Amino acid sequence: MTPAEILDTDLARAAQVLRDRQEPFAFATIVRTAGATAAKPGAKALLGADGTMLHGWLGGGCTRAAVRRAALDALRAGHPQLVSVAPEDLLHKQGVAAGQEVDGTHFARNGCPSRGTVDIFIEPCLPIPGLVVIGASPVAQALSDLAPQFHWAVSTALPVEPAPQNDAGVPSHPRFVVVATQGQGDLDALRSSLAIRPGYIAFVGSARKFAVLAEKLISTGTPAEDVAKVTSPAGLDLGAVTPEEIALSILAQIVQLRRKSMVQGHD
Repeated sequence: MTPAEILDTDLARAAQVLRDRQEPFAFATIVRTAGATAAKPGAKALLGADGTMLHGWLGGGCTRAAVRRAALDALRAGHPQLVSVAPEDLLHKQGVAAGQEVDGTHFARNGCPSRGTVDIFIEPCLPIPGLVVIGASPVAQALSDLAPQFHWAVSTALPVEPAPQNDAGVPSHPRFVVVATQGQGDLDALRSSLAIRPGYIAFVGSARKFAVLAEKLISTGTPAEDVAKVTSPAGLDLGAVTPEEIALSILAQIVQLRRKSMVQGHD
């Protein structure tokens, strides 16, 4: 539980509803003000995945656009943001311009008559990434045991439909799929997994075996561009031999891809 939630039970309840829905959101807290401002340090708000203020108050409309942009950046990157909203002449005195980032602080212009300065800390709260492991093979079992230790929500059943995204392109349910069926329904598992359009899909098996399966998928109607998205062999090339080592190589790969996508989203 964050300090914002401890100080505001209504905020905590609203945040829990979003957590239960596995929806991304963010907390915004005013940490400093200077001059005339409507809200003061300690004021808090809960922001939805599209940056909309759902609960709480940060003052009038002077900070709204800047907070929304910072919230979206925080949710895409998975890292907190600090935004300073100040009058243009004060920004000029500080040697910065609206839209710049200096030493971790994003600067924005306050065009309101109050001409105050408001510094706001944005803390993203992202859903635990989902990993679907298909199959009952030793690799599937090892991966299912290992992934939760690195804060992955593991399931063995595919969702009914693709994960929705908000207008800002932030997925509500990040999904990664690993097919480790080891000859038991490989084709059906791949076809069903591709249908939900996951962010990552890997097949545990040799490149030669997957090439045969890929031809069958394409010949039965699966688009070739979808089949090309399957990573096979699964995992980073660690020279893995045992099921546990193979599971480690797969987990290393999905962590690498997830972190890289978050950095690219921030850029």
